[in-house]
Amino acid sequence: MENAFQNLSFRYKIWLENSDGEGILGDGKYRLLKAVEETGSLKLAIEQLGLSYRKTWDNLERIEQQLGFDLLQRQRGGAAGGRSGLTDEGKRLLEIFEAFYRDFDPIFKEHLALLDNLMHTK
Repeated sequence: MENAFQNLSFRYKIWLENSDGEGILGDGKYRLLKAVEETGSLKLAIEQLGLSYRKTWDNLERIEQQLGFDLLQRQRGGAAGGRSGLTDEGKRLLEIFEAFYRDFDPIFKEHLALLDNLMHTK
């Protein structure tokens, strides 16, 4: 008989939500902000991640409104093109997400090893 645990793995996500339980910012927007930081461009980050520009722009404005601070510094285009960068608060938010994963990934991997041991004892 095939082991029922064979195709299972632990996964987890983190996100910020408001008092109504509505998600504000999670892994997807974290990846977007990280891509903006790396590319220096919201447009390039959106293209890189295969997102809709209008929807992403609207979501970012909603997130900034709910957080009470800007995540992006925006410089309009022109002959040299526009640039986007993270505000100090946006950078700090990235650091917090990265610290969470740095601190908790080992714990999740440890528990995954426990699950793996359970799967191989049957």
